[in-house]
Amino acid sequence: MLIREAQVADILQMREVRLSVHENQLSRPDVISPADYIDYLTRRGKGWVAEAPGRIVGFAVADLVNCNIWALFVRPDYEGRGVGRALHATMLDWYFGQTQETVWLGTAPGTRAETFYRRTGWRQTGLRANGEVGFEMTAQDWQRPAKA
Repeated sequence: MLIREAQVADILQMREVRLSVHENQLSRPDVISPADYIDYLTRRGKGWVAEAPGRIVGFAVADLVNCNIWALFVRPDYEGRGVGRALHATMLDWYFGQTQETVWLGTAPGTRAETFYRRTGWRQTGLRANGEVGFEMTAQDWQRPAKA
């Protein structure tokens, strides 16, 4: 598996990954457009993809404008293989190389993602208005993350 910077040409496959997940599904897939991906990859932050032979199997995107993690998704048939951990580490290493601002994210409660974030050192901040569990990570916390 190869982790590399996401390119605009990867957006179609990134969207396929996003729509393939069983947890944290989009109720309206049309809400996030290709233009949104372009904005996050080229203006707001940076993204990475995990490639297996012939296809993208996961992706992650960090947003420097709002200091948050916009996306971290892995195809269901690649879960449990370290794809998410590799993308997560690459993304946070880059993020904290750009800024020392605390980063936040939200995820659906009771999901594997919630467990993953707890295990990798994220601190719960409560429930967000949209019902997601809120988490944050400081640069200092990232210096010594827990093992996933």
